[in-house]
Amino acid sequence: QVQLVESGGGLVQPGGSLRLSCAASGFTLDYYAIGWFRQAPGKSREGVSCISSSDGRTYYANAVKGRFTISKDNAKNTVYLQMSSLKPEDTAVYSCAAMWGITDYCSLNPLKMVSWGQGTQVTVSS
Repeated sequence: QVQLVESGGGLVQPGGSLRLSCAASGFTLDYYAIGWFRQAPGKSREGVSCISSSDGRTYYANAVKGRFTISKDNAKNTVYLQMSSLKPEDTAVYSCAAMWGITDYCSLNPLKMVSWGQGTQVTVSS
């Protein structure tokens, strides 16, 4: 059973940092790319960042480029999203999702995802 579990969310002041984790079970990250998505209240879901399965190639949405860093630890079967210089507009529920395939690219197209985590709340406020 393919399962993803996010953790690491919380309340942080503007300018602060958080590290989110996405732990995978039932499958190996060698065969799946992982994407991070977020959804703020009243807004549609948006892709944030993703990492490929084969060589760890990464992609970032313009809104987070230079502030967020995605990485993975295949031994722990976990993907991380290090978020720095957080802004109030980063407030959202953050979810990770898996896309099947041994590829050197990743995607933030929700229709390509085969499994989703339950999400973790990130609130940026003073």
